[in-house]
Parts: sequence; structure tokens; C-alpha cells
Amino acid sequence: MAKRHWLDPLARQLLRATGQIPAASRPAAPADAAAERERVQSELVQRELVEQELLALKLQQNPALKLEDAGAVERAAALGWRLDVNRATAADWLRLPGIAADQVDLLLRLQAGGIQLSGADDLQRVLDLSAALVRGWLPLLEFRWYGEPAAPLQSTARVDLNQASSQKLAGLGLDPPRLSRLLRERSRSPFRDLADLQQRLQFPADLVESWIGKVSFRQGPAGPALPPSTGA
Repeated sequence: MAKRHWLDPLARQLLRATGQIPAASRPAAPADAAAERERVQSELVQRELVEQELLALKLQQNPALKLEDAGAVERAAALGWRLDVNRATAADWLRLPGIAADQVDLLLRLQAGGIQLSGADDLQRVLDLSAALVRGWLPLLEFRWYGEPAAPLQSTARVDLNQASSQKLAGLGLDPPRLSRLLRERSRSPFRDLADLQQRLQFPADLVESWIGKVSFRQGPAGPALPPSTGA
């Protein structure tokens, strides 16, 4: 087969320009970009509506459901859910993804002391949170200002986890093995807060969360380290 001359492409262009050979056929035009974007956007909207309906069903079945991520927060907000920052309960706060038990405990103590937060910046500073995490919560948060502090959430005195007797600690739902672990660990050094306790003892999260607003952490010499007597 004879080799094609390097001028062939230029020659073909000249022949087409002078009409001596037909112009090359153009490839079929691609699908309209705007229509494609509209189709994709419609699919995303439909998918989001399905996710929102699923979340509504889950919340109906379990009103205390914890939200998994920022997307779930947005869907809950679209369903009408709100969190009143200066009046929220522990259960309200614990819905939010990424919040820790000790942070909820701090918020309740501030609330009981009459401290009110005026915006997302206050919340971020108080809890030492990342801006991204707080942004993920914002669709649910409402910062209302009240003239009077919230009513105390607990009418009884808090149990001091660093000083309380084993009998009082057992009243927090601790079984004997966990009670013994807590007593041994606090004899080494007092607990600073719920986060420190959880890091050292690795108790079930729901147990530690049930102590929010019920316990305190006075620093000083640890209380009795002996487990409760079982009797003779």
C-alpha cells in the first residue's frame, strides 16, 4: 500500500474549502448539557425526599433517635425539628452527631447557672468544637434569649464520683464489677469529668449518658475504695 503524502490533510482542506469535495460529516451533537444537569438535579431531589421520608418514619418509631450526620440534621430540620439551645435537655443534645456526654453535662450546668448562649460562636467556644461540626448542627439550633434562667433540671444533689460512697455509686446503675473498677481507678487519681471517666473505664455510652446532670467531680483525695459489703 502506498504511503500517504504528508500534505494530504492540507490538500483535503483546500479541496473542501473550494467545494471540490464534500465537507466532512460532523459527529452527532452531544446531549444538551442543561437538560442533563436538570435530570441529575431532579434525581438528587427525589433521592433526598426519600431519605427525608425514611427519617420521618424512624423518628416516629423512635423519638429519641440520634442523628447520624449533618445530612440527617438537615432532614430533621426540614421536618420541623428544632433544638432550643438555652432550654434543651440532655436528650435533645444527645441527638446531635459528634457531641460527647461531658459536653452535654457542661451545657446543662451552664444552663442551670443562668448562662445563655447567643449564637454559634458562643457554642463553639464553650465546647471547644470545630467550626465544621457546629455548622453541621446549625439547621436545628435556635438561640432564644430568656429573661429568667431555666428551672433546675435536678432537684437532688449530684453524686460526687470522686468522693461518694460505694452505696451511692451503686445507685447510679453500676453493677458490682463496674463499681469495683470505678473505685480502683479513682483511687489512682480523681476523675476530671465524664470524658475522662469514660476514657479510663470504657463504660457503655448509654450508662455514662444517663449520668448527665446527676454527677459531679470534686477534686481532692479520693473517697472510699472498698466495694459495698455483701454481709456475712
